[in-house]
Amino acid sequence: MTLSVKEIQMPVADEMKVFEQKFRQFMKSEVMLLDQIMNYIVRRKGKQLRPMFVFLSAGVCGSINESSYRGAALIELLHTATLVHDDVVDDSNYRRGFFSVNALWKNKIAVLVGDYLLSRGLLLSVDHGEFDLLKIVSTAVRELSEGELLQMEKARRLDIDETVYYQIIKQKTASLIASCCAVGACSVGATAEVVEKMHLFGEKVGMAFQIKDDLFDYGEDEIGKPLGIDIKEKKMTLPLIYALNQASLMEKRRIISLIRNQSHKPKKVQEVIQFVKSSGGLTYAKNVMQRYVDEARQILSEFGDSSHRRSLEQLVLYTIERTK
Repeated sequence: MTLSVKEIQMPVADEMKVFEQKFRQFMKSEVMLLDQIMNYIVRRKGKQLRPMFVFLSAGVCGSINESSYRGAALIELLHTATLVHDDVVDDSNYRRGFFSVNALWKNKIAVLVGDYLLSRGLLLSVDHGEFDLLKIVSTAVRELSEGELLQMEKARRLDIDETVYYQIIKQKTASLIASCCAVGACSVGATAEVVEKMHLFGEKVGMAFQIKDDLFDYGEDEIGKPLGIDIKEKKMTLPLIYALNQASLMEKRRIISLIRNQSHKPKKVQEVIQFVKSSGGLTYAKNVMQRYVDEARQILSEFGDSSHRRSLEQLVLYTIERTK
């Protein structure tokens, strides 16, 4: 039985409360409009899994300190910047059930807000000489951008195979969770070898997390994400890639043609979903997801037993057992 986020958070509950205050301070601005937007962004925070990964990883590798708080803030600032910019690029009016920044304040202001968040993150590290943390997070942001662009390039041709798919999700999703775990370890003075080990742990968790997200597209759970949205957006995810690989050439062409030309029709999307289910695509994806989870837990088992480690193990299970 997986614990709730609140229960998993217990070993770092105090640190999370302190972090909330510190993060508000880090986002402060002298410009009234900017301050108003920063308050809006802070108020609509989600489950805050990223800071949890930072603090729990720091706790596994040493003692949480001021550098850990700044590392968590750096990740939140840079990640929030990418989300604000993403909403402009996607012309999206909502983010997690709230109006997006661009919906309320228009694109020009949203782009500038993203730039402001980016610069706040960079200065936070530079002002304290924490270039090792900055390098970890900047590398993740670069990977994230490359992953997005690779996915866009491949979506046009619908020619993603499993190898390319893993590369995309490693860059788009896993790189961020990996950077959280590496920052946590690095902030408490862990050796380069331990930092790398925690990075790899986070990467495995991130891969499993994204495959779980892909499964939601097939109605596995109710997450507020419309059924078949990935298919409508012509995203080639693992269940679909596997199903296409099992199909005859004619069937493969038919399904790709449906996705390319008729994915705006709900009936056709349902047809693709049914094709994936009957081809064993969901079972295959679940098995791959479980493999990544087992590998992540194996890495964690190399660290000494502690409440932080046990919570991280629970967080790994939470990522694949969540229903949203």
